[in-house]
Amino acid sequence: MGRMAEIIIIEVDCDPALYSKVNEVLGLDPTTGAGDWPKGLLNHLGGGGDGTVVVIEVWESRAQQEAWMEYTLGPALGQAGVSPPKRMEWLSLLGNITLS
Repeated sequence: MGRMAEIIIIEVDCDPALYSKVNEVLGLDPTTGAGDWPKGLLNHLGGGGDGTVVVIEVWESRAQQEAWMEYTLGPALGQAGVSPPKRMEWLSLLGNITLS
């Protein structure tokens, strides 16, 4: 595993309630980790504010995220009535720690 993992920030203008609706369509539970999460996804954070949802994920590779977006997440967003993201930005992972 010579390549460094990468972070993607996805920002969507929508009702934050749609975050749980999309996860329901996908059969994923971001609270418990239950479900068939995509290969290559290392971390997932979802947050919502006033008319905005932001998802920050760490992936082993961009290609894995792009395949997930094209074949699974994109159609689920459409099914839940979520507009396409207004921002998708890739960053190099510099640090990653989970504190309890």
